[in-house]
Amino acid sequence: MNEAVALNTMQFVVFVLSNEEYGLDIQIVNTIEKMIPITRVPKTPQYVKGVINLRGDIVPIMDLRERFGLPISEETEETRIIIVKFEEIQMGIIVDEVKEVIHINEEQIESTTSLAKEGLMENVLGAGKVDDRVITLLNIEKLVNISVKE
Repeated sequence: MNEAVALNTMQFVVFVLSNEEYGLDIQIVNTIEKMIPITRVPKTPQYVKGVINLRGDIVPIMDLRERFGLPISEETEETRIIIVKFEEIQMGIIVDEVKEVIHINEEQIESTTSLAKEGLMENVLGAGKVDDRVITLLNIEKLVNISVKE
């Protein structure tokens, strides 16, 4: 890969929620964990499932299915918690399955104005086109800021 191509390429962790593929910028992903016990915290939004003790750090956990208003599903062997860190905020997000890490060239990312009517626009960076797949690229900064405000 030449340097010009590498500068325009971003890496994303691809995960599944309700049979749809989403991507998170790999630079904000700290680690990916199997499900562990979550301690519920009173008076938090329903989509904040509680906190976990991750190697001595207390990390809040958000269920993206509930955050996006998707149907609730049972936890499976594939369910994972993606631990993200943005600025000084560390948070875990529950996803159905983590699939892979992909490289997406900036030219493969398209605007998502069509998602505006679904209420997801504010949380989306764009739509990444990879072969015949479309991966919704999330803006974790917006997701975390929104969850802090609510």
